[in-house]
Amino acid sequence: MTNSLRNVALVAHVDHGKTTLVDTLLRSTGAFAAHQAVVDRVMDSDDQERERGITILAKAARITWKETLINLVDTPGHADFGGEVERALALVDGIVLLVDAAEGPLPQTRYVLSKALGLGLPVILVINKVDRGDARPEEVLEEVEQLFLDLASSDDQLGFPVISAVAREGRAMMGIGMPAADADLSCLLDTILNTVPAPSGDPTKPLTALVTNLDASDYLGRLAIGRVHSGVMKKGETVALWGKDTNGNPLKRRIAQLSVYDGVGRTEVDSISAGDLFILAGISEVEVGDTISATDVTEPLPRLEVDEPVIRMAFGVNTSPYAGREGKFVTSRHLRDRLQKEILGNVSIKIADTDSPDVTSVAGRGELQLAVLIENMRREGYELQVGRPEVITKEINGKRNEPLESGTCDVPDEHVGTITQALAPRKGRVTDLRPGDPGRTIVSFEAPSRGLIGFRSMLMSSTRGTALLHQTHAGWTPWVGELPHRTGGAMIADRIGSTTGYALDNLQLRGELFVSPGVEVYEGMIIGEAARGEEMVVNAVRAKEKTNIRTHSHDDGPKLAAPVDHTLETAIEWIGDDELVEVTPKSIRIRKRGLTMEDRRRTAKKG
Repeated sequence: MTNSLRNVALVAHVDHGKTTLVDTLLRSTGAFAAHQAVVDRVMDSDDQERERGITILAKAARITWKETLINLVDTPGHADFGGEVERALALVDGIVLLVDAAEGPLPQTRYVLSKALGLGLPVILVINKVDRGDARPEEVLEEVEQLFLDLASSDDQLGFPVISAVAREGRAMMGIGMPAADADLSCLLDTILNTVPAPSGDPTKPLTALVTNLDASDYLGRLAIGRVHSGVMKKGETVALWGKDTNGNPLKRRIAQLSVYDGVGRTEVDSISAGDLFILAGISEVEVGDTISATDVTEPLPRLEVDEPVIRMAFGVNTSPYAGREGKFVTSRHLRDRLQKEILGNVSIKIADTDSPDVTSVAGRGELQLAVLIENMRREGYELQVGRPEVITKEINGKRNEPLESGTCDVPDEHVGTITQALAPRKGRVTDLRPGDPGRTIVSFEAPSRGLIGFRSMLMSSTRGTALLHQTHAGWTPWVGELPHRTGGAMIADRIGSTTGYALDNLQLRGELFVSPGVEVYEGMIIGEAARGEEMVVNAVRAKEKTNIRTHSHDDGPKLAAPVDHTLETAIEWIGDDELVEVTPKSIRIRKRGLTMEDRRRTAKKG
């Protein structure tokens, strides 16, 4: 046991202040050198993390407090990235659970807490943002205590330290209250030392270590990240690699380089003892969940397992007439290699072959996780087309079951009816209604995951962006039958060309447009949503016939409404089973699977 070391994870729901707390801990313990600029959200190094304001990848940093090293593991707060949470918990001996003083515990808080208590990890509760005008820390504490009563497997887990904090300003105090203006985070750091046990593991025993994450270096190749469970890991030493497919015959490999976390960076070392986190180079075959051990060890550590995916999408080669114009990586080989690279470091994503060599099935925890993957690929220069998300079903007691989600939605009072009306056709049900901030209501609900595809964008549109929605996987429910999709039909371009204001002016009377004048379209591309349910095949490139007669009123350009500007997520939510989203570094287009009328007729006959 290494008494001068602690490993702790920070877990919370989206936007409850977890990454901000890490930033202030790094500042207050001197993890930044005097000459370093301190960037807000230093732990969110991924571009999309900074843009979306959420943590997607589990990362670590190291601070020192009272001569004790503390490895802080930052974790995602969104349910779709739960695989990252599970990997983070495999590295640590305790958690700091951060809960917003106004919002209280949300669905993902329950999910993470159940995982932590299942592993027997001690919990430190931090009620953050107690300076909010609508803060209700006493009630929030009662809600968290109820969660513990529901989830704890023993009475020992029902007692936990409580800290009130304003993480943004680096202030905290023990118990419920408002931290003094001159308070700092020392009470939290002391509580970590007193509550989280030093890592167990005997450095005199043979080496065993579990790989929980992967990284890559231009110079060193694949890097393995994990925790040493026993023994000492040494640079230059030959070790055994227990992979998924080694069948009891581990590979012998040499450790080329070893590093530990140091502030937000890494420092090269010669050896790492039991209990500490490692970053090693030199083993190109290593994967998440593998065990690295001394060569005389006869059994690997239990393999890291995460919850199975609940939703899948088809990723295919871009087959539109504009394929290859905007992307750098456009072939099925490019696509396959990139997806193989993704699953090496992301255990909650699964890929599988389909009937077509150009299409791969990609499964994950939710729409957002898959949308983040697609967006990353797009930014890296990939072109692809993706189909509508579909849920993964499971047979339980001989009956077909589908994933169930629980959620909470914080909406202005006048929009409560919108939620309840929208949930009914999606086979959802309201489980609780309670007052939130003044003028707002918190609606708790359950619904099949399939019914919630497109729910987020509908909600944001109906409430003009004022709703706050949180969802998490809640188990399985018997298949609920067919569910309605969008009400409008697709407005389909009948030819290739550039859209004109004249053509669009006539078309906007018949529905909502997705394009403006001067946009390149092709036959089979969807350029709008028809107001009626039927599909419309339209000419969006027709030019106005020229005459010699000119009048002032006729020469004024048409007055066009602003088109619907689909994001990747809204496009994915909008499409039906016979439609695709074409994704390139510069464009997001929606199209029919069959581009010509003949293709669509042929498919309809087969169906």
